Amino acid sequence: MIETTTPDEIDPHGEVTVDRVELSAELAGSEGRASSAEIAQYALWLGDDALILSQQLGAWIAHAPELEEDVALANIALDLLGHARSLLRYAGTFDDRTEDDLAYFRDEPEFRSAWLFEQPNGDFARTIARQLVASVYMYELYRALSSSSDASLAAIAAKAVKEIDYHRDHAVQWTLRLAGGTDESRRRMVRGLHDTWPYVDELFRDSRPVDALPGVAVAPSSLRDGFGAVIDAVFAEADLAVPEVEPSAAGGRQGRHFSTLGHLLAEMQVLARRHPGATW
Repeated sequence: MIETTTPDEIDPHGEVTVDRVELSAELAGSEGRASSAEIAQYALWLGDDALILSQQLGAWIAHAPELEEDVALANIALDLLGHARSLLRYAGTFDDRTEDDLAYFRDEPEFRSAWLFEQPNGDFARTIARQLVASVYMYELYRALSSSSDASLAAIAAKAVKEIDYHRDHAVQWTLRLAGGTDESRRRMVRGLHDTWPYVDELFRDSRPVDALPGVAVAPSSLRDGFGAVIDAVFAEADLAVPEVEPSAAGGRQGRHFSTLGHLLAEMQVLARRHPGATW
């Protein structure tokens, strides 16, 4: 007797198996638990920086100057979201909060992102200026942090620095392209750097909890020379000058934020707060 199979019973994809992996298991450093409040707070600093910048770049999807940039900025935003998830998850292990608790259920004064990451997107050149500063700073930071004596922070940084290297190259190439393009593209690049530069200084200010974590955290001031060397080289090639502007008072690490952060958080958090506990 010959068995027959009707067309409706044939699986066009053949035998397909799906490995079910919890998303949290894919995060770098996911096996660790923060051993002190200072370590948790430091991870929160870095996680907030990555989360806010990711949200900012996501707003460019379908609005970038060309289709390839929609994809590029979206991919950079996703990389940063992954870094934020790892860092916030690790920060939350100290007091049994989840990454979602920290991302969606904190109010504005509880965030610790630096003002640079809270700057509005502006036009494309201003976004590139912010991205140049952010990626050069983050590359120096994560490269140093990958040698941290805290195994989880070191693992998160070692994974992140490889991706940030691509982000940095993307920002450098666009800086050169805009500065060396038309009179209008150069004018916008110069303007974008001028508007961004007041918020650079805050990135390199030492304060707690870093002062209390020698060997674990990276002193922000120690990153300034490496950051400056890369920026000087890019500016020399692009015939740009470091803007002569006064640094802002800033204060993001103390919970004092730029005026745009409240609007950004309202948009980012609305769904989770309206439907707490929802999953999809």
